[in-house]
Amino acid sequence: MPWIETVPYADATGRLKTLYDRVKGPGNAVDNIMAMHSLRPHSMEGHMALYKAALHHSGNTLPKWLLETLGVWVSALNACDYCVEHHFAGLRRLLKDDARADAIRRAIEARDPDAAPLTDAQKQAMRYAEKLTVNPSTVAESDVAALRSAGFTDGEILEINQVTAYFAYANRTVLGLGCSIDGDVLGLSPGDSDDTGNWNHS
Repeated sequence: MPWIETVPYADATGRLKTLYDRVKGPGNAVDNIMAMHSLRPHSMEGHMALYKAALHHSGNTLPKWLLETLGVWVSALNACDYCVEHHFAGLRRLLKDDARADAIRRAIEARDPDAAPLTDAQKQAMRYAEKLTVNPSTVAESDVAALRSAGFTDGEILEINQVTAYFAYANRTVLGLGCSIDGDVLGLSPGDSDDTGNWNHS
């Protein structure tokens, strides 16, 4: 059970019902992390806008599976099992290579990005995300320069930064309010990346 009151889908009315209908998945399922916002629907709206922009927007050029990998990595560093499980399921679905996905997870669990079946550039992105997550005040221009030297454009560096920052927010929402995966369907994500208003999970 969460540590604060939440409103189930069946009891939602007004603005909350409208937002639930936008974020729900099959069977009117609303992820518990979204239900955590039910007493302040405007914060759910802000959360979903940020989530969609950071991970599921057609303006991003990095592959979604890599953004999900960074999300699982940051969540593991923050010991947020809820986000690890949700986003690893999404990573696995997007990657379409279960053996590779499992190897990435083993490397994450071992806190050893170099052991992951990733390119050197992708491992550099993980190192940046780790530093920004664990010791953000030590991040320096040289860390961004290292990403650029690895081949990322400045726009892609921004994507890496924003996914890392988003998961810091999401992890703290979950960990600070007692959110669990009980009853959630894992691995669903918002729809059409070209439609910023499409939040339905499928």
